[in-house]
Order: sequence, then C-alpha cells, then structure tokens
Amino acid sequence: MAPRAHMSSGRLSQGLLLLWVLLGHTQTVHTDAVTTSFGQDAGTSPPTAMSNRTAQYTVGNYTNLTLECWHYFVNLMRNVTTSELCEWKVISRPYSELQGCLEFWAERLNYNYPNALAEEYIFQSHHRYFHNCTLEHPVYFDPPEDVLLAMIIAPICLIPFLVTLVIWRSKDSKAQ
Repeated sequence: MAPRAHMSSGRLSQGLLLLWVLLGHTQTVHTDAVTTSFGQDAGTSPPTAMSNRTAQYTVGNYTNLTLECWHYFVNLMRNVTTSELCEWKVISRPYSELQGCLEFWAERLNYNYPNALAEEYIFQSHHRYFHNCTLEHPVYFDPPEDVLLAMIIAPICLIPFLVTLVIWRSKDSKAQ
C-alpha cells in the first residue's frame, strides 16, 4: 500500500478559499489551518487537522447551501396542488431532490450526513406540506402479547398429541 502524501496547510487553505469564492462570497477570507504532526516521517503523519475557523467556514457554507436546497424545494412544491400533496407519485421528485441536495452538499463539504440541520429541513417539509396526509389503508399492529403467546403455544402443544394419535392409529391398523 502506498503511503499517503502529506497535504500542507497552504494547499488546504487555497482549496477552502477557492470553494468560498466559487460559492459567491466576495469578502476577504483569512485562513489559518493547523497542522498536527505525530511522526517524523511524512508518510506516517495523520491528515491535516482543521482549525475552529475552518470548521466554522464549513458549517457556514453548509448552512448557506442547505438554505438554497430548501428554496429549490419550496419552488418545486409551488407546482403541486393541495389535492396532490399526499400523492407520492407527485411529491417524490421534490422530496428526493431536497434529500439529495442536502446529502450532496454534506458529502461535498466533508460534513456528516444525516445531521441536525438536514433533519430540521426534512421535519420542516413534513410540517409545512405533509401534515394533513393520512393513510387510506388501516395500519395493522402486532396482536397483544397474550394473544400472540396463545397463537404460538397452541400449535406447539398440538404437535405431540397429533404424533401420538398417528402412531396409535397406525399400530391399531396393523393389528386388524
């Protein structure tokens, strides 16, 4: 296995700066990535650790990008009529787009998914659009424990009785 190349803090800072500019932010950005060294050899060193400021930029970028995902979802939902809000064929595309967008940007920014912010957007979509959806078919639940135990034990108890009955009848037919 080839050793990992050590990424310098300057390269990480340039990458974050490029990402920041591509996302439309024109403010001056000062980066200060912290390099943590555990070994003498660059091949055994761990990856570069992120500073608090870099982590804050990631969270800030993810927050802004997820807001754009939400606005796109709301725009798609404008085309859905009130009577169609509970039809999966109609809402599956906007809903999947929202989930896919949240997941894409989390992965792109190396941010955990699912996360609290993504869950909040999903909950908000359910609260805002799908709160009146009910199931047309009744939901079946497991029977109570006493009924379930009776349904399990009854056949188990009947098996030895039936085996005994079959053996007894087969012996009786041989005698005749």
